[in-house]
Amino acid sequence: MPKTLQTSLIALAAALLLGGCSVLSPIPLWELAKAGSSAAVYSAAENGTSASDTVQHNFAAFKQMCIEYNENIQLIDLIPALQAEFQSHGIESRVYPPGSTQPACNIWLRYTADLRWDIPLFGGDYKPYLNRAALTLRSERGTVLASSAYTVDDYLELGKWASTRSKLAPVVSALLTPVAH
Repeated sequence: MPKTLQTSLIALAAALLLGGCSVLSPIPLWELAKAGSSAAVYSAAENGTSASDTVQHNFAAFKQMCIEYNENIQLIDLIPALQAEFQSHGIESRVYPPGSTQPACNIWLRYTADLRWDIPLFGGDYKPYLNRAALTLRSERGTVLASSAYTVDDYLELGKWASTRSKLAPVVSALLTPVAH
């Protein structure tokens, strides 16, 4: 028997006799089921967002708006998510400090939000997530044109770890989509 073949067989036998963890599971179907259920739970946590408490009055379409910055909300991606969603509907926006009066702003967005902290499913550190948000479109005179909200599902917390933008997308759409009477 050649020396290299003999060495390979000895190495293989030694590896088979070693204890400890192995890369391959003795029960591959169980591992597949665990992976599938983890993926399903993670997918449910990433999805499940919808708008609620939508109220809309008749108003003309618009292409520009102003967002009144809410300094009490410390979620770093909230404003960029709002602006990106309005942009996807063809609406440009600018952000102004509270109480600003800009002559070019016929439409204002005011918002409130609640963030919470928790540990993500496959994470080890606490991270903030958008738990609740309420958006209100107002005319330059303060008349409410539309309002809508987002809330994490209280029971299963579906959508808890979805991106801020995906949470706000259905709310922005609800604000801008005329309600059939």
